[in-house]
Amino acid sequence: MTAAAADPATGTAATEDAVRGGADVLARFLSGRPAAVLSGAGLSTESGIPDYRGVTGRQRRTTPMTYQEFTGDEASRRRYWARSHVGWQAIAHARPNTGHHAVTRLVRAGAVSGVITQNVDGLHTAAGAPATIDLHGRLDRVICLGCGDLSARTRLDDRLDAANPGFRASAAAINADGDADLAPDRAADFRTVPCEVCGTGMLKPDVVFFGENVPPERVHRCYELVDAASVLLVLGSSLTVMSGLRFVRRAARAGTPIALVNQGPTRGDALAALRLDLPLGPTLSAVAEALGA
Repeated sequence: MTAAAADPATGTAATEDAVRGGADVLARFLSGRPAAVLSGAGLSTESGIPDYRGVTGRQRRTTPMTYQEFTGDEASRRRYWARSHVGWQAIAHARPNTGHHAVTRLVRAGAVSGVITQNVDGLHTAAGAPATIDLHGRLDRVICLGCGDLSARTRLDDRLDAANPGFRASAAAINADGDADLAPDRAADFRTVPCEVCGTGMLKPDVVFFGENVPPERVHRCYELVDAASVLLVLGSSLTVMSGLRFVRRAARAGTPIALVNQGPTRGDALAALRLDLPLGPTLSAVAEALGA
């Protein structure tokens, strides 16, 4: 079953009708059977964080950093931190939107049993969703690859500001992972800082880079949540990356019904029992209201 967003030519009223109609369908689909949520970048676009592939996204002009590059090459590491230092403010200042708050309402009402997010922005937790599994980690934490110390990104942000005064003054386009597009020459003189605890350790954001595996125990927790759910509800993800798509495929193999709400096609469309091409904030808010959340 598929519901499409309204044709823009028909105006705002038609879009509101489409949202209400889609929300009613989804509310009936979820009624009486708690869902596990898998969320992606599309849920955070209404908080001002762009995605890559959705209708509000744009293609990045820089290649994402791999774990091997980050750990093996000082110039690459300096380039990463220069871009991330500029982009961090967009993530730090972002606030949960109506979609995040609606998911929290659904959790508290028992309509959602738990949340797995592919996002690294921490907005589900900021909205009060309990026990969110941050599949790819969190940008607001920093880990030392030497001693393993975990620290707050705000502290590192202050230290990088002190080491690179005025560096963040010029604006830059921000990607969904908080990485800014910078000219290569801007990063050449950027100064990184070591771990404050051990004094020498390499600092890395506590997120999963390309070429790095999600910790097995975290994947196991996600599988447990998906396996125990009556429905898998995918929100704002094109499912392009296998780390998210595997949960949809697992649910499909188990016969668990799958509902997808995303603006644009996804790799899981053929597996979905319900597919809605609608804006997430208003749709989820209407679903929460319909379910008494």
